Amino acid sequence: MNIAAMRHRPESEDCFLTPDQDLRLRLRTAKGDITAVSVICGDPYWQLPGPDGQAEFAPQTVPMARIGSGQVHDYWGVTLTAPYARMQYLFAVTDTSGAQVLIGDRGPREATAAERQEMGNYFRVPYYHAIDQVTIPAWVQDTVWYQIFPERFANGDPRNDPAGTKPWQPTDHPGRNDYYGGDLQGVLDHLDDLEALGVNGLYFCPVFKASSNHKYDTIDYYEIDPDFGDKALFATLVQAAHARGMRVMLDAVFNHLGAQSLQWQDVLANGRASRFYDWFHIHELPLTPFHDPTKGDEAPQYDTFAFEPSMPKLNTANPAVQDYLLDIATYWIRQFDIDAWRLDVANEVDHHFWRRFYAAVTAAKPDFYVLGEVWHSAQPWLNGGEFSGVMNYAFTQQIEDHFLTGAVPAATMTARLVDQLMLYRDQTNQAMLNMLDSHDTPRLLTVAGGDLDRALTALAFTFVQTGTPCLYYGTEMGMTGANDPDDRKPMDWAQLNGPTWQRVAALVHFRRAHSQLLSAGTTAYQVTAAGLIQVTRTLGPQTLTAWFNTTAAPQSLHVTPALAQGYADDQLAAQGFVLSLN
Repeated sequence: MNIAAMRHRPESEDCFLTPDQDLRLRLRTAKGDITAVSVICGDPYWQLPGPDGQAEFAPQTVPMARIGSGQVHDYWGVTLTAPYARMQYLFAVTDTSGAQVLIGDRGPREATAAERQEMGNYFRVPYYHAIDQVTIPAWVQDTVWYQIFPERFANGDPRNDPAGTKPWQPTDHPGRNDYYGGDLQGVLDHLDDLEALGVNGLYFCPVFKASSNHKYDTIDYYEIDPDFGDKALFATLVQAAHARGMRVMLDAVFNHLGAQSLQWQDVLANGRASRFYDWFHIHELPLTPFHDPTKGDEAPQYDTFAFEPSMPKLNTANPAVQDYLLDIATYWIRQFDIDAWRLDVANEVDHHFWRRFYAAVTAAKPDFYVLGEVWHSAQPWLNGGEFSGVMNYAFTQQIEDHFLTGAVPAATMTARLVDQLMLYRDQTNQAMLNMLDSHDTPRLLTVAGGDLDRALTALAFTFVQTGTPCLYYGTEMGMTGANDPDDRKPMDWAQLNGPTWQRVAALVHFRRAHSQLLSAGTTAYQVTAAGLIQVTRTLGPQTLTAWFNTTAAPQSLHVTPALAQGYADDQLAAQGFVLSLN
């Protein structure tokens, strides 16, 4: 028995309250090492007379189920109810030889009656405080997001085109400083098209006044960039989206400002005398020319995003900076009723600030969604009080590595997906943003080598996972593009309602129709003997089973499809899928 491989942490992703105020427990063990796990549990104050007449703890024993197998671990889970809102528990673990051990708060113990009465070794949940429970906005579970890069979505008003705007050519390969005239009027003009596609969440890359076409170098957070329109137009857009049942998420960079911002320009002009000097991480003067150590220079004079001198990093530990940013965060909620913030470079900002941020935005709108950009394991931000979820790159990378590039086999992918799911509470997984491409990555069809069936099979797989799925603009049009800036081509509106659009729309509508099952249902993965990937999602009496053929040949399969690609005459083609409801 590999006791060293066992892990459980109270009040974490291993021990958390469900929305129904039940207690969900997980235990990690070595893969294939353990045959059974039970939890010995009960109210810590519930004691009854024992054989000698002395009061003894009177627990119940509840079997745990193996809920998944990762690369090197098995995961066991159980949901417990507690009539008095408190619980203590031990794990009784049995290995393949029949040996048993108790795993508790103070370590492993022999599986004896005496150890079961050793109260000091029980894990404790002293009281179920609903206010401490990790919650997500209920509407997020029903949302399919659509990411819009405003400068490249649609040019609805040529009057606000910046100087040098290029003709709208979807086949172009944009340069970093090119402009095509996309704006908010273009989005407004195409809301009916987005509604027909089925998406009900609009995720906008930054729309605030900035120096670049991507707008991540903010000049003024209180103004819509004039290239895109004005605040009156934005208000109209939000209202029109809400009228169609669409939520609106804005993207903001609170890690750094743009070099043309009032604050940074004041520091450049006045140095230490600037009232904004302490708003940044400045180490020495003069500030120019900037020292770039990647080019052989000395250490930078001030901290930046990466080593980009035009993006000086904000000192978010400064109360004045905090108050400024929190006013911005709530201003767009109070004045325009936005529903969510996507937070750029979120992992480089201190936790103290994010706790203040979350408190402020949820006070302004209790069901507000906070999404952080974190590309790695994100547990520190997802314990309640900071982010609702993060951009789930670590999860979707596993899908790309199998479905799109073939870098890993199916069994490795499913094991890694289980490991990723076990990093977070169930409700947190439901709020993670699952996307296969974005403005920061090559486009889906390009990564798939131009194979549309391969790309859409990967997309279908993503759409049946836990989490809130997101399309990058143009995926439904079959657009291609390599890394930034090639992934930011002008939208190809000529493909609207075409064959690719129809196939993507069918996936979106399927997800919307079964959102509760696909968001909150349990997940089981299997690779069949023939090499098909089988995903089973279950919620109460509802079950969805999906099969995906990533082998090189057709495979036999007899099912009744609710949605399929490449399935006919009980044969599932290579790069095909079947979604079936039971």
